[in-house]
Formats: sequence, structure tokens, C-alpha cells
Amino acid sequence: MRIVVHAGFHKTGTTSIQHMMRRNGKRLARHFRILTRRQIPALCEAARAFSLKQDPAELGFFTYEAAQLFETLDPDDPRPLAVSSEDLSGHMPGRFGLTGYDAAPRLMAVLEQVARDCLPDPQITFFFTTRDTKPWLRSTYAQHVRAIRFTEDREAYLARMQPHGDLAGAVTAIANAVRAPVRHATLESCAGDPLGPMSPLLDVMQAPEKLRARLTALPPSNPSFPDHVLDRMLALNRSDLGHDAWVAAKKAVMEEWRAQGRK
Repeated sequence: MRIVVHAGFHKTGTTSIQHMMRRNGKRLARHFRILTRRQIPALCEAARAFSLKQDPAELGFFTYEAAQLFETLDPDDPRPLAVSSEDLSGHMPGRFGLTGYDAAPRLMAVLEQVARDCLPDPQITFFFTTRDTKPWLRSTYAQHVRAIRFTEDREAYLARMQPHGDLAGAVTAIANAVRAPVRHATLESCAGDPLGPMSPLLDVMQAPEKLRARLTALPPSNPSFPDHVLDRMLALNRSDLGHDAWVAAKKAVMEEWRAQGRK
């Protein structure tokens, strides 16, 4: 069985890929079995939990959820499997005391071993989308400010995380931990492709040209907010608003920005 695991990284076009997978689900399903985070939430949460402290008990939960996944696959289905979720590499760096994807090599090694234990002849390829350091760090900062009550100043965050922004290095660490081939593509290299970062993933999946030609392209998903919007969100994060009022205020800021044409 051919298996392609797209396990990250955050803020490198992963959401766009998964939206395209869902939008083109019926066409892709004729050739591939597709799983995104929606179908494997427990496995993704186990990976995120392990990434926090790399507790062996949490790795045990991840191992169990991986076995649950592979043992439920129909061995008589000839279609290759493609799995896409950035959370398989753990939490996004920059918060919860995490500065990088230190847990990802161990997580990928376990995922590979469990597949080999559960399936007769798995042919696994790991694939990662990456991004240049500066835009990646700015994008992760924006995500933190938007998603949680993150209060760190932008410039302080960028200075703190600059030594940890080498995603190519993270790919190398993973490649050194697994036996399966590891491929990667930069988000910048996909900028002129109508299918965006989905295109190099389709290469790894060995998608037929006829299928690729029939896929519906979508605009980038989950884009970062401009600095002036993030500054307003940061002020709200630092405020003494109660939780519900804070959520409502951030939602109002986002809706105002969208109503103004995302300017």
C-alpha cells in the first residue's frame, strides 16, 4: 500500500491543501483515499500532546491512535492513502514553550513503525511544505495573536524565534529519524502554480495528469492579517476583558477588516 503523509508544517499552505482536498473530494476519491485532520482528530491531538513535554505516556497514546488508523484501513482497497495534517508534527512553535518541531522526528518514526507493524507492505513517503524563515515567523506570530490570548510584542517574538525558523533543518532531522523517503517543497516555489502547494503534493502522490487537470483551484486559505489589525488584536489580548467579551471584540475586528475589503 502506498501512503503519503503530509505532516506539516504550520503556516506553509497546509490549510489551502486541505481545503482543496475537501473541495475536490469526489474527484480525488476515484484515485486516492484522503484523510485530513477532520478524519483523524484523536491522532492529531495525541501528536500535539506529545510535543509539549515529550512524555512517553503521550507517545503511547499516539502509537495507539496510529494503530487504530492503520488497522481500520481496508487492505483490499487498491487506492493509495494520502494523509494531511500539520498537527501530526505537534503544536505550532512559538507558544507553550515550544521553539521548534523537536518532537516531529520521533512522531514520524513512530508513525512509520506502526504502519509497518499493521500493514503487509506499506510504501511510505513523508512530505512537508516549508517556507522562508522571515515570512514563516511573521505568519506564525499572526496566528498566535489571532487564535489565543498571546501578548508578546511582534519584534520581540521575531527576535526570539529567529534562531528556530529553519524549516529545512526540521525536515533534515525528520529524514534522519525515518527509513522512508522524505520530500519537501517551499511555499515560495509554488507561488506561480494555479494549484499552489497542492501541486508538489500531487507530484508525490503520483496523481494522474487527467485528474490534476480536472481539479478546482482555490485561493489561499487562512491568510495572515495586516500589522494594523494584529496591533488591535494584541491590544485586546493585553486588555482586562473577560473571555466572552474578548472573543466578541476580536471577532468584530476581523469582521470590520473583511468588510473594508481586507485592507
